[in-house]
Amino acid sequence: MSGFPIPVSVLTGFLGAGKTTLLNRLLKDPALADTAVIINEYGEVAIDHLLVEQASDGIIQLSDGCLCCTVRGELVDTLADLVDRLQTGRIARLARVIVETTGLADPAPVLQSIMAHPALVQAFRLDGVITLVDAVNGGATLDAHVEAVKQVAVADRIVLSKADLVADPGDLETLRARLRQINPGAQLLDVGETKTGVAALFDCGLYNPATKSADVRRWLGEEAAHHDHVDHHGHDDHEHAHAHAHAHRHDQRVKTHSLVHDGPVPFSAIEMFLDLLRSTHGDHLLRMKGVIELQEDSSRPLVVHGVQKILHPPVRLPSWPDSQRGTRLVLITLDMPEDYVRRLFAAFTNRPSVDTPDRAALENNPLAIAGL
Repeated sequence: MSGFPIPVSVLTGFLGAGKTTLLNRLLKDPALADTAVIINEYGEVAIDHLLVEQASDGIIQLSDGCLCCTVRGELVDTLADLVDRLQTGRIARLARVIVETTGLADPAPVLQSIMAHPALVQAFRLDGVITLVDAVNGGATLDAHVEAVKQVAVADRIVLSKADLVADPGDLETLRARLRQINPGAQLLDVGETKTGVAALFDCGLYNPATKSADVRRWLGEEAAHHDHVDHHGHDDHEHAHAHAHAHRHDQRVKTHSLVHDGPVPFSAIEMFLDLLRSTHGDHLLRMKGVIELQEDSSRPLVVHGVQKILHPPVRLPSWPDSQRGTRLVLITLDMPEDYVRRLFAAFTNRPSVDTPDRAALENNPLAIAGL
């Protein structure tokens, strides 16, 4: 299909974070020409729809109900209808789709709808998740609602809104540090900065549109995590104690696991690792990205991407985009048993950690490592 797959971006954030304001601004940018926007409003009056200044045939509002539950089927139908319009000529061109979720939504089911449907997965690809955080009320929202923490945890881009309304700069830096702790791999931007435009917020996927090639480091969030490490490296004990004092209950439930294995691994080992991880703790796996060097053909890396129990069909790149080979997986989890992921990965890559059963024992009883 010419022009496919079409990138889909999910715009999320808790109530009052400013999603519609940002969307209105973005829609004025010529770079978002030929973009379809799917807006979901939770309530009887479609306030968000009325505030979208460029309402037209390209703006599609779903019926009442939370996008993450009651209208999931309609989201699939709407995306399928867009494909049909494009193929029948009712839409001349469709360059991008933006799905704006209700502020109450857990974004994971939305991502699953895009990644799991057998037909849609051929027509659309998940470009990225953009999460808005209200700088004034963001801390209290994260404290009160685990859904808000999950929105931050799965984001590729985190955008702070209303930062100019925060009276104490120290409070703003505390919130920034908290967001980096929840999701060290996401780029953190300020909605008031001129650079927070289309180029900064979109094109989060594996392929860099500027170079037309895969950018693994950027996609895995390694650059953002590296800059965060550099920014905070060398802080004195007082600052670490201050950061520790601001640890919050919901935040501690989210963990980012970076798994690295130098050298190729058998496809069967990776397949078993992913299947076991999803079957035992899939509900706790918020998001996963990975690039894998396979023993069967080490010249072409395997790319995997998943949300909870849903795994996007793995794809093979034509070649390695850079000199760094091996296996790199980034997993964002919620309430995952401590050290479970690392012990499981170590077992399947033949690098057993402490108290990890050997490979033969694991194959005989794979659930032993899960403690079941």
